[in-house]
Amino acid sequence: MPKILIVGAGQSGLQLALTLREHDYDVTMMSARTPAEIRSGRVMSTQAMFHTALQHERDHGLNLWEADAVGIEGLGVSLAAPDGTRALDWFGRLDHPAQSIDQRVKMAGWAELFEERGGTFIVSGVTTSDLNSLAELYDLVIVAAGKGELVGLFDRDADRSPYTAPQRVLSLAYVHGLAPRPEHPDAPGVRFNIAPGAGELFAIPAYTLSGNCDILFFEGIPGGPLDCWDDHPEPAEHLRRILELTRTYVPWEYERCVDVELTDSNATLAGGYTPVVRRPIGELPSGRAVLGMADVVVANDPITGQGANNAAKCAASYLDSILAHGDKPFDRAFMQTAFDRYWDHAQHVTTWTNALLAPPPEHVQQILGAAGAHEAVARRFVNGFDDPSDYQHWFLDPAKTAAYLAGF
Repeated sequence: MPKILIVGAGQSGLQLALTLREHDYDVTMMSARTPAEIRSGRVMSTQAMFHTALQHERDHGLNLWEADAVGIEGLGVSLAAPDGTRALDWFGRLDHPAQSIDQRVKMAGWAELFEERGGTFIVSGVTTSDLNSLAELYDLVIVAAGKGELVGLFDRDADRSPYTAPQRVLSLAYVHGLAPRPEHPDAPGVRFNIAPGAGELFAIPAYTLSGNCDILFFEGIPGGPLDCWDDHPEPAEHLRRILELTRTYVPWEYERCVDVELTDSNATLAGGYTPVVRRPIGELPSGRAVLGMADVVVANDPITGQGANNAAKCAASYLDSILAHGDKPFDRAFMQTAFDRYWDHAQHVTTWTNALLAPPPEHVQQILGAAGAHEAVARRFVNGFDDPSDYQHWFLDPAKTAAYLAGF
């Protein structure tokens, strides 16, 4: 069987490694941290995974926390008016529940499962020089570490990357004690709150080290009032600041926060990154080619919650490409074809996500307004988070929007 090295123990790398082991591939994973260090470290992300991505996990027995984690039954949109009231407020139902599992829980658990299934898990940071030497020992090297030195092996694709700087400043806290939304107390849902000119607040039901919780997640417009994290506050101050911003810009959500507290001492995070698409083939100093995956090659802003979904779908797509390739050499043609197959899906995510980073044009405002009056519109918008390719048919084009809304 071919020998495969995967560098990076996140959603995409671990999922691919675990599923390759089902077919007896000789797989080695390299991670900068042990499972115990991952589990005891700082939160790494927000995430809300929808049905298609979750089904990939179920199909391979990787849904280890599904029975315990809260099911996300829908997504609601609220728009702040200048006086602090809601100019818009509605809730759309998902066809299938979504879930959010703290990546500390999932990645640590999956890394342990990978070793149980016979994979080789090596704890070591990897530099370009290291990879240059290691690559000769493997038939295929995949870089799944979306941050760090190795990302520099992959050139930015300018034609697919309209931004050269972060479009949002990100800050989050995992909390216990957030009260249910009174409009749908028995239907846990992601709340997408828009504060024009400032940014967005998401409230995401999730599962963490201490059980079910919620994530308060701000996306601030750079230079605006939500861009206030350069001093890297300690966790208690971080939460206090998030709550104060919630009170100021989305006060209806602040009403739910009376009893919130951090889930643990590592439950806060702030930062930002530039949305980018990179070319999928990196070249080492030796001339050897390596394949990038998931966030390494397609990194979108989390405003659409697609990062973990993209990673799961990339892992599933690369698995299919590797299995179909058999024992043939994993050359540059294979790498490009594998990426192109994944890009058939990822391009729709990138187009939609980049569109949401801009102020909503008139036809999108019409859709959001219509969703408040028509359940079918709300449901179609919400279920697009599972299948973003649908947005091209009605959401992204003014003429198609007009034709769709004419039916209501």
